[in-house]
Amino acid sequence: MTTLSVTSLAQSLGEIPPDNIVFGHSEAMQAVRSRLSRVAAANVPVLITGESGTGKDIIARLIHTLSPWKSGPYVKVNCPAIPGTLLESELFGYERGAFTGAVGSKPGRVELAHRGTLFLDEISELDMSLQSKLLQLLQDGQFCRIGAQEDKRVEVRVVCATNRQLEAEIESGTFRQDLYYRINVVNLRMPSLRERRGDIEGLCHYFLDYYNRKFNCRARPLSNEVLAVLQKYHWPGNIRELENLIKRYVILGHEEVITNDLVTREPDFITPEISLDGPISLKKLTRQCVRELERKVILKVLQHHHWNRKQAARTLGISYRALLYKIRDAGLPSNRALREQQAERTAAEQGGANRGAAAD
Repeated sequence: MTTLSVTSLAQSLGEIPPDNIVFGHSEAMQAVRSRLSRVAAANVPVLITGESGTGKDIIARLIHTLSPWKSGPYVKVNCPAIPGTLLESELFGYERGAFTGAVGSKPGRVELAHRGTLFLDEISELDMSLQSKLLQLLQDGQFCRIGAQEDKRVEVRVVCATNRQLEAEIESGTFRQDLYYRINVVNLRMPSLRERRGDIEGLCHYFLDYYNRKFNCRARPLSNEVLAVLQKYHWPGNIRELENLIKRYVILGHEEVITNDLVTREPDFITPEISLDGPISLKKLTRQCVRELERKVILKVLQHHHWNRKQAARTLGISYRALLYKIRDAGLPSNRALREQQAERTAAEQGGANRGAAAD
């Protein structure tokens, strides 16, 4: 299998992050990349698992683009977005007169994906009745439109994604075990952003450049202090959350947008990562929690005093020098960085006022 080509991706999928951004440098994502290269050429169902916002949709499109069926259609179905009563007709189509309002026949998404890829996002949301029809499609390549008397045959590669544990759904009786084995021929697990913190800086640079161009803005690169804050955050929304945060920064133009936003998400910001794969050091976790909470308190006090460090030190009951050390240790913006940000905002506001006066 040839290596991933940024050029071919851009042509096939429109604007999409280059492969070094999609896969980054973490071991977990390199494992995904290696497996993807082997899986794409094989016409077998693929199940992509992982938390929301980890990039499962992009991986599904890459599977299609790198497969022998890349010239065929790529059809995505967001299962939770379509009401259950309509999902069957959307997936499998219907014949004229099949129900009230069916004034003509209509092909479904399955039919439209013939000789291409059908991507079923959040497969766990399918009703049991639709799970049976999907199972038939995977078993013999046949399906039946609503109101039709005969089955139709299609050639389609099925890729599914979910952020749930399907094994638990099987135990609860909401997902068919036989369907699970059919769609899970190959499993690609997308790691959370917490598992690939080394990629955060590269993702920030990419999103910053992308939205600067898209919105015609000139937001400056993030300071080392803010990047340090981003590295420590828990990221429950993963890459999607990071992208939205950078988007707001580009539009509003100052780094306080980032620090203020993250510090308000108290549960995620002060909770350390806990791995249950080995022994847990309670003392270490306690120190980490205390450090994150201390950082949060310092940031709130600084914001209350408009970043006047002397007043903040008096409020906290510590020396000015101790506060400066804690600010550095916590990765909070330096006084110089804040002055530069304030100067930039003032210049931008003055420029806007001058343009408005000229227009008048």
